[in-house]
Amino acid sequence: MQPAHAQKADRRNIRRAVFASTLGTIIEWYDYGLYAAASGLIINKLFFPQLSSLAGTLAAFATFAVGFIIRPLGGIVISHIGDKYGRKPALVFCVTIMGAATVGLGILPTWQQAGIIAPLLLVLMRMMQGFGAGAELAGAITLIAEYTPPSRRAFFTSIPNAATNFGVMIAIATFLLISYVPEDILFSWAWRVPFLLSLGLFGVAIYIRSKLDETPEYVAAMEKASKKAKAERVPLAQLFRNSRRELLCGFFAMGGHQALSYVLNTFALSYMTNTVGMAKSDSLVVLIIALFFSLFCAPVGGLLADRFGSANIFAAGAMIALALVYPLFLAIDSKDVVLATIAMSAVYGISWGCTCGAQGAFLANLFPTQYRFSGIAMCREMSGALIGGPTPFIATALVAYANGKPTYVMVFLAVFSFLTLIAALLGKQLSRHRDDEPALPEARTAA
Repeated sequence: MQPAHAQKADRRNIRRAVFASTLGTIIEWYDYGLYAAASGLIINKLFFPQLSSLAGTLAAFATFAVGFIIRPLGGIVISHIGDKYGRKPALVFCVTIMGAATVGLGILPTWQQAGIIAPLLLVLMRMMQGFGAGAELAGAITLIAEYTPPSRRAFFTSIPNAATNFGVMIAIATFLLISYVPEDILFSWAWRVPFLLSLGLFGVAIYIRSKLDETPEYVAAMEKASKKAKAERVPLAQLFRNSRRELLCGFFAMGGHQALSYVLNTFALSYMTNTVGMAKSDSLVVLIIALFFSLFCAPVGGLLADRFGSANIFAAGAMIALALVYPLFLAIDSKDVVLATIAMSAVYGISWGCTCGAQGAFLANLFPTQYRFSGIAMCREMSGALIGGPTPFIATALVAYANGKPTYVMVFLAVFSFLTLIAALLGKQLSRHRDDEPALPEARTAA
């Protein structure tokens, strides 16, 4: 048993790691939500005024997509730094480059001020944002997973996962506030304020992360590798050589979660407003209430994952998604705000809450310490780039193909939810046979 002072120090380090990781994740998704909201209403007019309304909006959304395209590259490079040189320098680098890009967006010249240079700088800032964000949440999960005991791993890693929706909520609220500003002031300077407001948060996040100690688990793993003279120059090479099954498992497990997330937080708003015909304000209310509800359900999912095993709860979330996808669209198509809110909150709270709450521990349990950061980043960012990012576009095309009906979107979600279910069950077997970590919750519950 640890002495009392050692236990107190451990608790302090855990709190610091959770706070530092969660703050960075909130900022990341604040940036995402803010730019997503601004793309079709402000960015198009300020940076692409020479284009038609439709072409300008498409160009603005193209710059939004650039961030997703570059994320896997950021995940590869920064996670390599995290596995080779330590979690701390990688996380400080993540938040620094994201901060520079976000503040940079707030001080960019517009087309009227700089011509073609303005959209080029806009794309550069989005590339920087995407590069830094590519390893942000993976790093947060890795840091917390290695600071916490396996019996509490799911709960603590669920906190930064839940914070993704908190960041989106703040962005929506901020954007709604500035939308009430007179239009001439909005397009003159007020649009810059939300981007510049993040400067203080970035400063706090950088300071806190710079004061973190390296995780004891990482230090021990590196010392063990050094003693055995098996330290690897490229952890990513180890990952692809030794954990290909785990990578595929994590990719498909995250696929269903990513597809559901982007249907709920991106596609659904457009579907409710443009296809079903709900008022935009009603659609926003439905989404904000569902997002708020999810903040509390993800940690509950983490607690359940610690009790019953992260793979089991991940699989349960996928099964619930299969069961609720039809009632969700039935409620939305009714145009009843109350029914739509209940349905959206139920899917977000129960299904998404389970997969969000369990994913941190589930992914961490798949990979050994030496290349855990790289493994988590690859699973998350590749599924995000190949499945999550294109989901709103695919869902919109499927609705158009079905003459306004959500039938094929439901099939799309059902297919990926089924793949997630299978991957979660396979992941349970893979993590159970790991012999380089302490006993995991899955193994204990199976005993």
